[in-house]
Amino acid sequence: MGYYDLMISKVYISHSPQDEDLALQLSRALWRVGLESCAALYQLSPTISLAERASFGIRSSECLVALVTEEGAASPELCQEIGLARGLDMLIMPLLAEGARLPFLIEHLHPIMFKEEGFTDAVGQLIRTLRELSRLEWLKIVCPKCGEEMTQYLTPQEEVDEALAGAGWLETICSYCQNRIRLDARTFDAALM
Repeated sequence: MGYYDLMISKVYISHSPQDEDLALQLSRALWRVGLESCAALYQLSPTISLAERASFGIRSSECLVALVTEEGAASPELCQEIGLARGLDMLIMPLLAEGARLPFLIEHLHPIMFKEEGFTDAVGQLIRTLRELSRLEWLKIVCPKCGEEMTQYLTPQEEVDEALAGAGWLETICSYCQNRIRLDARTFDAALM
C-alpha cells in the first residue's frame, strides 16, 4: 500500500511543551487547507491523561509531523510520540530547526529545515508536500474584516508557485462583506488588502 492509497485528513503534531506556539501556528495553517490536526499538549482534558491523549491522537491520524527544535529535540514526549508512530509504521514528516538534531529514530528522514524567523516558509513546504501526497481540495478562510468563515476551492499549486515567485500572496474576495482579501501563499493566512 503506497501513500496515495491513504487519504491524509488528520495530522498529529508532535512537539515539546516549549514549542507549543509553533505547533499552534502549524495547526492553524493545516486547518486552513482542510486538514484536522491534534497535539496532546494543548488539548487539555481533566479526565484523560497526557499519555492517553497522545496515544489516541497518533493512532487516529494518518501522518505525524515532528516539530524538532534545539530545545525540543531532548523532549521525552516528542521522542516517545515519534517512537509510537514508528511502531505503527506511520508517515513521519520532520520540521527541523536550524542547529537541532533529529532524534535517532527518524535521523534517516529528510526534514524540512527552518530558521525561527522562517517557520512560515517551512509550513508552506509542508503543505505543498501534503498536497503531493493527498487530495486537498478546500480552503477555509476567516475574513479579517467581518470575521465570517468561508470555504473556497484550494488554489492550484501552479498559481501558488507563481504567487510565491512574485508578490508572495494570492487574492480573493469575502463572499459575505465583499472586501478584498490577501492570502499568504505559504500558509493561506488572510489579511485585508
